[in-house]
Amino acid sequence: MTNHSVTLGEQIEKLVREHIAACRVSAREAVDRAFASADARSKPAALTKTSRIGRRRASAEVAALSERLYEAVCARPGEMMTVLGPVVGACPRELHRPMAVLKDAGRVRSVGQRHMTRYFPTLGDAAPAA
Repeated sequence: MTNHSVTLGEQIEKLVREHIAACRVSAREAVDRAFASADARSKPAALTKTSRIGRRRASAEVAALSERLYEAVCARPGEMMTVLGPVVGACPRELHRPMAVLKDAGRVRSVGQRHMTRYFPTLGDAAPAA
């Protein structure tokens, strides 16, 4: 019986080695196919549209935009930036710096937070100059 169990063990080991070899061959073929199809499909990387490189706006441009924004705030007190933007002709993101200039100068005050912020002219500047 010992001779029979030894030959059985050898047969099992032989089957396991053959199975491992077959798995390696099939895995290698799968990898080769994957890389071959990737090479055939790959194209040079196309340039994607990147975000616009921010340019520094001139102070005169910011000042002009601030004045237009101030006139819009006086005409429509209590409105949000999303309403004031189309009136001025700019998106709300572009109006962030001009609004900060107006707030720092004390010409505009804000009420609320984040997207619910409403803007009002300050009392000293609300009356039109006579």
